[in-house]
Amino acid sequence: MTLATPLCDWHSTHGGRMVDFAGWNMPVQYKGIVDEHNAVRTAAGLFDISHMGRLRFTGPDAREFLDEVQTVDLSKLKTGQIRYGFMLNESGGILDDILVYDWPDAPQLVVNASNREKLLAWMTPLATRYAVSIEDLTLTRVMLAVQGPHAIDIAAQLLGDEVRQLKYYTGKPMTWSNEPVLVSRTGYTGEDGVELIIDSGSALALWQAVLAAGESVGILPSGLGCRDTLRLEAAMPLYGHELSEEIDPLTAGLSFAIKLSKPANFIGKTALEKIATGPIPRPRVGLTLDGKRIAREKTPVVSGENIIGEVTSGTFSPTFQKSIAMAYVDAAFAEPGTRLEVDIRGKRESATVVPLPFYKRNS
Repeated sequence: MTLATPLCDWHSTHGGRMVDFAGWNMPVQYKGIVDEHNAVRTAAGLFDISHMGRLRFTGPDAREFLDEVQTVDLSKLKTGQIRYGFMLNESGGILDDILVYDWPDAPQLVVNASNREKLLAWMTPLATRYAVSIEDLTLTRVMLAVQGPHAIDIAAQLLGDEVRQLKYYTGKPMTWSNEPVLVSRTGYTGEDGVELIIDSGSALALWQAVLAAGESVGILPSGLGCRDTLRLEAAMPLYGHELSEEIDPLTAGLSFAIKLSKPANFIGKTALEKIATGPIPRPRVGLTLDGKRIAREKTPVVSGENIIGEVTSGTFSPTFQKSIAMAYVDAAFAEPGTRLEVDIRGKRESATVVPLPFYKRNS
């Protein structure tokens, strides 16, 4: 059965082109992917990201349990801090990339929609050894993302100036229209902004209030299509593309999210310690193509007659007006400036290895 967010009817009646995404009926675009992308880069965009899984952990052993099943060191987190991390299998492969929130009442995770049920099935037997309860809040809350240069000003109109005091990757419970809302300065676009979690019953009212507050600066409702082009420009990995159970975080170039020094022996730690002792045979790199053709997922990367890598994500960048991609390539070909080719349906296109990210906002 396809799931729907409480805003599904609004999306459908306001030009949203709906698609099945990870079992959810979600808008891929409204006005158009490029227009929405540019709005986020220059003004603001509003996203319904209620398909993302939200899990709450309570009980005396909640933090100890979480320290076993994911890579963030909870002992180092202060109330209100948020960290990017991973859940791993014993081989160090990525079960999911997650956000860990240390809210005042209990820690929470935000996980990918496609992995929510898998992770719950994986954690449930592990949790029997702990005094911990796992509550799935996904279907009773909504999650909205306000992203772009004007996002904080828009949020401050609704929530007050304390939004401006939030540092990047911190959050705080606040109140909007007498309703509690969890506010975090996070996002998946490469821009500044906030993500808001509120009870489903208040979803439509908050969505409309954000659009009204941002109307004067050109905010647009934005779909999953531009969320993908935005995150790709910012070199943010997507599960199922740059990340999978066969790829470890060190190979993905995401060692900052791995705390091998944390006391807890989290699942996958031993495997990562071994991987960390040697070179990465096939690292993640950026590619810019000479032409305008797009190198999609699984496009071979070649040097001479040899396949030396594979594209994981590719698009035509609205910001840079060129074709870009992320790929895993053999280490000997990973140096920025290296000239390679991509084989797009039997026709080769020249490409250059470039540093990641492609886009970084002015802070």
